[in-house]
Amino acid sequence: KQWYQRRVAITAGGALRIGGEFVNKFHSSKALYLPSPSWGNHTPIFRDSGLEIKQYAYYKKETKGLDIENMLSDISKIEEGATILLHACAHNPTGVDPTHEQWDQISQVIKDRNLLVFIDMAYQGFASGDLEHDAYAVRKFTQDGHRILLAQSFAKNMGMYGQRAGVFSVVGETADQAAALESQLKIIVRPMYSSPALHASRIVSTVLTDEALYAQWLGDVKGMADRIISMREALKAGLVSEGSTLDWEHLTNQIGMFCFTGMSPEQVERLTSEFSVYLTKDGRISIAGVSSRNVDYLANAMHQVTK
Repeated sequence: KQWYQRRVAITAGGALRIGGEFVNKFHSSKALYLPSPSWGNHTPIFRDSGLEIKQYAYYKKETKGLDIENMLSDISKIEEGATILLHACAHNPTGVDPTHEQWDQISQVIKDRNLLVFIDMAYQGFASGDLEHDAYAVRKFTQDGHRILLAQSFAKNMGMYGQRAGVFSVVGETADQAAALESQLKIIVRPMYSSPALHASRIVSTVLTDEALYAQWLGDVKGMADRIISMREALKAGLVSEGSTLDWEHLTNQIGMFCFTGMSPEQVERLTSEFSVYLTKDGRISIAGVSSRNVDYLANAMHQVTK
């Protein structure tokens, strides 16, 4: 039987920082490997936790998809005992997720290298619209015997971005171990922010434990995920309608709130200066900001700068 120790945190960012401090204080290795690329805030969070940041292959620019071969190869060369950070679903910033079969492969290679697994799950439900589907990696890794660290956020999937609700979880083996973990996590949290505000965590707890509210929430999450998926489809169709001869399949192959369009910094600059479309210089757009009212304009603008 596995025992889990959780601490309410100031959303996933706070949970990640708690986890970083935990690894620095108690784990034998200070090396932490991030996917390339990863969420921009991962590096400062873990660097400021005293960890040594390294990278492993993840995204393949040529296919705008997962670089599974180099990913597995890089992981197989990581020194034993290091920590590896994984995005559970809706990878930020690329929108590229492993398939279930690829997750199985990743789990085995990580187990072979005896790595500590730290999973960041900020978008559960926002990838596929199905909470269970999006939690596959978490469940697979625990089933495979990994002693995972897990940072979760309810900011996006419960629409409480301003409330900063999250949780940090550690998998233990016994009740006594869980109690010891709780004690140490309290010591870590105390000088950081003492304790998070109660109202956000109580809202989350109420929704998760009330059968009617939980069912309504599942429907709401699926509705949002389906809208994002439909905007991906509409944007791809709009580019085809504009006459683009480029391959835009990655728009619908990628998943979640964000999409790596493949546009260059120069093309992004033109989007901003000529069409007042704002996005990060690496070509990442937030699909959540695309709507039925602006998708045609966006498609035309993207076509103009990429043709």
